[in-house]
Amino acid sequence: MSPPLPVLSLRGTPRQQGQQHGEALREAVCHNVDLYLHRFQTDGQLPAAEVERRAAAYLEVFRREDPDYTEAMAGISEGSGRTLLEVAMLNARYEILYSAYSAIGVAEARGGCTAFAATREATADGHLWIGQTWDWIPGVRGALLRTEEGGLQTLTFTEAGIVGGKIGFNSAGVGLVINGLLSHLDDWSRLGTPFHLRTSRILRSRTLFEAVAHATSGTHGCSANFLVGQGASGESVVDIETSPAGCTAIPPSGGLLAHANHFLRADALRIWQPLREERRSTYLRCRRMEDLLQEYGRQGPLALEDLKAILRDHEGYPDSVCRHPNPQLPEEERLETVFAVLMDLDGLVMHYTAGPPCTAAWHTERLG
Repeated sequence: MSPPLPVLSLRGTPRQQGQQHGEALREAVCHNVDLYLHRFQTDGQLPAAEVERRAAAYLEVFRREDPDYTEAMAGISEGSGRTLLEVAMLNARYEILYSAYSAIGVAEARGGCTAFAATREATADGHLWIGQTWDWIPGVRGALLRTEEGGLQTLTFTEAGIVGGKIGFNSAGVGLVINGLLSHLDDWSRLGTPFHLRTSRILRSRTLFEAVAHATSGTHGCSANFLVGQGASGESVVDIETSPAGCTAIPPSGGLLAHANHFLRADALRIWQPLREERRSTYLRCRRMEDLLQEYGRQGPLALEDLKAILRDHEGYPDSVCRHPNPQLPEEERLETVFAVLMDLDGLVMHYTAGPPCTAAWHTERLG
């Protein structure tokens, strides 16, 4: 049974919060830096000099777009003992890797996540729930971050060394789950707003409208999916597919939404997805998530234990909703569910596992 993730309560200026992050997670930050430097070369087929060049370019993007975010990266560098360029590389790792995936035509977006939303009409407690399995590189280190700014509290999951969080919710009831996507237009050199800067801003939004604006505004160098919702003050949820060609919104149907690692509205965006025919588990996982939500829903309104059972599902194992490394694939292509999460956006409660939910223990964190 897996232990809970480290939970950091960050205080002070952005730089001070970064220092606290870097100091508390020093070993994990160093581990992630080394892991990604290796993966960029093996998985993304990128020489070390090219990785450094791309990281330096994105460091300038962070400086231009968000000085506070850049200050937090500098603090992580100071706290962990890694260079600012290495920390920038971590924070831009989505753009560095995903544009490489698009260029070399991998089987699917490697961040093999399966996400969902269930609205009040579909749930037993009448609350808005969102959740996902976050499938990624086995061994990547993560943590939960708690912050408060201007009266807004946040509870987010992040990879050690990445500022602000990528999955989570805040005290205004705004929550976020994510999926990696690929399109033929993805290109790191567009130097658009970085993915992790977008997730940080979404998770600090006070309204769903503001969150959607952060997901869709500005230049998109790489494609990504943001499933965002707001409970507490008035429920609403929407899925936003983004690409360099534009964005499209997908509302729930029958109180339910599901998404994996392919565009559902590719034709509307006039994009091509560079996915090989073999091993495209994203289609199977998305369809399975839809089927499970409907199947459990026919038995009655969805309860917490139903949602946990859905995330444990092994149909199509090992490339299932609950993901496990596929021994038939090269090591650099193997993924597993590193983090699974269920979030009640009305009750402001997070249930999560630090590993595959079929075996890892469930833990609970709350805001307020």
